[in-house]
Amino acid sequence: MQKTARYAQVLAYFEENMPVAETELAYQNPFELLVAVILSAQCTDKRVNMVTPALFKDFPTPEYLAVATFDELFPYIKSISYPNNKTKHLIGMAKMLLQDFGGGVPESIDDLQKLPGVGRKTANVIASVVYDKPAMAVDTHVFRVSKRLGLVREEAKTPLEVEKELMQYIPLDKVPKAHHWLILHGRYVCVARKPKCADCGLKVLCPHYATKDDKFL
Repeated sequence: MQKTARYAQVLAYFEENMPVAETELAYQNPFELLVAVILSAQCTDKRVNMVTPALFKDFPTPEYLAVATFDELFPYIKSISYPNNKTKHLIGMAKMLLQDFGGGVPESIDDLQKLPGVGRKTANVIASVVYDKPAMAVDTHVFRVSKRLGLVREEAKTPLEVEKELMQYIPLDKVPKAHHWLILHGRYVCVARKPKCADCGLKVLCPHYATKDDKFL
């Protein structure tokens, strides 16, 4: 199957079967989403959503977060992965928002990546979700699913390589939603160890499924 046809069929499947696809992180504004995405690195959205209500209540704006001490903030996120680094990142991020961006969350991916704790994946999430820009954030789910479905070459070894290849074929207006399609499919169906192929409507298109004798059933 030609790559363009594969993309068209995969996107059409998601369009029909997952018309609503959005982040599962709980947030009310761009600042809260930025905090939540920083916390979500190497951590589940479910766990992040358990700690952010108290965090957002007591540190609702960059102004509050920027003046917090490490010892004040750490207890709120101690159950999150890498809490020491993330505590430092959140305080540094809030200070930079105030010093360099007038307290607002920047739109530019380059500007976002200047913030402590914000790599390209996090920057792409913010640009996509908050500003509806055609930015493809590649996390472990996107990386895995796009490989299994044959959307990207096996030779693509880094998230950036996968991102660039996906961006070549996905229409720009569909990129923000496609990001969530791939994540949610990887989170609930095409899971890492025992993918639920029996429940997957894409298995007829899936090269990975075709090579498996047990078909993961």
